Amino acid sequence: MKIGKDKVVSFHYTLSNASGEVMESSRERDALDYLHGSGGIIKGLEAALEGRAAGDSFQVTVAPADAYGEKKPANIQRVAAKHFRGAHALKPGQVVGLQTNRGPVQVTVIKVGRFNIDVDANHPLAGQSLTFDVEITGVREATDEEKAHGHVHGPSGHEH
Repeated sequence: MKIGKDKVVSFHYTLSNASGEVMESSRERDALDYLHGSGGIIKGLEAALEGRAAGDSFQVTVAPADAYGEKKPANIQRVAAKHFRGAHALKPGQVVGLQTNRGPVQVTVIKVGRFNIDVDANHPLAGQSLTFDVEITGVREATDEEKAHGHVHGPSGHEH
């Protein structure tokens, strides 16, 4: 069965950055399941999976525009320390939640000062080309319920 819209795809991956550093892998846990065509994974990887079948293995490099986007300088901001719980204990590189006018946002701490904290609200992988080594382990038809909900249900998917 070929991967296409409304197919449930199971795959293992190893994610590396442009320097070849492995950033994440599913190889030591269950395969990732997603509903193809639902936007559940980055669009560049989803496009590379289209038309493939269980048993296929391949490598693809996804440009930032088709992954987590380019870094937006406007997403790097200085915020008063009073807006953070335990601001004195924050460290650069730490990911924390920040309440904004548009709701909660995850930010990465860049610099901690006495009165202000510099944060980056870009996705941690924004602006990076990402290389995926992929092994497709299964492809099946999605159930009507999965199609209606827009995601996978079951053992390694979402449960209601």
